[in-house]
Amino acid sequence: MAGKAPKKSAKVAKKPPAAKSAKPTTAAAPKLLSGGNPQIAKGFGDAPIQAYIAAMPDWKSDVGRRLDTLIVRAVPEVHKAVKWNSPFYGMDDKHWFLSFHCFAKYIKIAFLRGAELKPVPPVTSTQKEVRYFHIHEGDKLDEAQFTSWVTQASKLPGLKM
Repeated sequence: MAGKAPKKSAKVAKKPPAAKSAKPTTAAAPKLLSGGNPQIAKGFGDAPIQAYIAAMPDWKSDVGRRLDTLIVRAVPEVHKAVKWNSPFYGMDDKHWFLSFHCFAKYIKIAFLRGAELKPVPPVTSTQKEVRYFHIHEGDKLDEAQFTSWVTQASKLPGLKM
């Protein structure tokens, strides 16, 4: 057998395993809790606030964006967080002066030391220091008054949470 070249074995190219059909991944929309309040994971910074605002149903999302804009304009150094499925605004990551929450027919803005604001926001609370301001669909927000409350509230000692 000398002088004969070894026989080459024919290689059959194997096909790569069939790729599994990739389903497009879409982030699930946040669950809306009773009254239409978005369920957003607790988090600090602007991103969770923006996720909450984007998930607010119907007309409430536009109002949420406007509230956030007015708060940041009034207090540029504001800290933000989502806690208990509500946006919170404070002067550091432990002391908070304002939050808001969606209900079926309105947005409830909570000034956590609202009893000290001038004029005092109109809606009382079971907690003596807290005062609320409600915004219903079609209400015209008095931006000057809201901004005044935000500015005043940011200068008060925030509630530790």
